[in-house]
Amino acid sequence: MSDGPRDFGDLVGRRPPLWQSFRAVAWSFFGVRRSAGLAHDVQRLNPVHLIVAGIVSAALFVGLLLLLVHWVAAGTGA
Repeated sequence: MSDGPRDFGDLVGRRPPLWQSFRAVAWSFFGVRRSAGLAHDVQRLNPVHLIVAGIVSAALFVGLLLLLVHWVAAGTGA
């Protein structure tokens, strides 16, 4: 058996800094992560923070892509 939390309330009760969730999401976007780092994240991070960090990061990524496309299209005279 695992020594980790047993219910969702225990998972949500975790209080690591929010920046750690954003760091874990950034590594996921990049696609490179050691299994030891993943195990550390699973044990320490709040799943609600991960969901929020993932949604915010995805929105920022899409927004930056749209700005890049707009900038390139404006530079070509299209």
